Amino acid sequence: MPDEKSGVSRRGFLKGAGLSAAGAALLDTGLTAMREASAAVAGPPVVGPGRVPVTLVVNGKARKIEVEPRTTLAEALRNDVGLTGTKVVCDRGSCSACTVLLGETPVCSCMTLAVDVGDRPVTTVEGLAEGDTLHPVQEAFVEHDALQCGFCTPGMVMSCAALLKRNPNPTLEDVQAATAGNLCRCGTYPKVFEATLAAAGRAAAGRASGKKEG
Repeated sequence: MPDEKSGVSRRGFLKGAGLSAAGAALLDTGLTAMREASAAVAGPPVVGPGRVPVTLVVNGKARKIEVEPRTTLAEALRNDVGLTGTKVVCDRGSCSACTVLLGETPVCSCMTLAVDVGDRPVTTVEGLAEGDTLHPVQEAFVEHDALQCGFCTPGMVMSCAALLKRNPNPTLEDVQAATAGNLCRCGTYPKVFEATLAAAGRAAAGRASGKKEG
């Protein structure tokens, strides 16, 4: 029977209340679904702004350090790990003096965040030698006088070592392409090319000698 004042019957009131409850339930379900969808696409958790623990595998050894999220790999290697062979010159990825190997890929460590390295192994210029035995590229750089002031040398060595690892028999053009991003203010490019080709030849001779002995 309708209410004389409001004109709404008891049945109409109950029906309206039921629809309102159903609408609220649907709205709540929709909001929950939206929150779950947002969480699924949110990506990795945010870290910082304070220092966070990071484990870097550098030259075969795990190094546990704490860095701010903004810390570059170059800064972490020099300031936190204590390996100063990696040089920071331009600090903006223009000169490649800070080149290290991330896995087997040469990268500018000044453009790589330490927190983004993950479990990929890092090799610096200190890690190329085996004990007291220098890497063929390091030996050739010394023998062919492929360095002057030395600021670009570690990055040059790393780029050339990475080249020989993926291409044991490079041409002059291959060496030039591999070091195209490495800037040398002293102009030692011809000696760098000469040294790298000599290192490749020495490595090839060593492989041939090993095969004969076998």
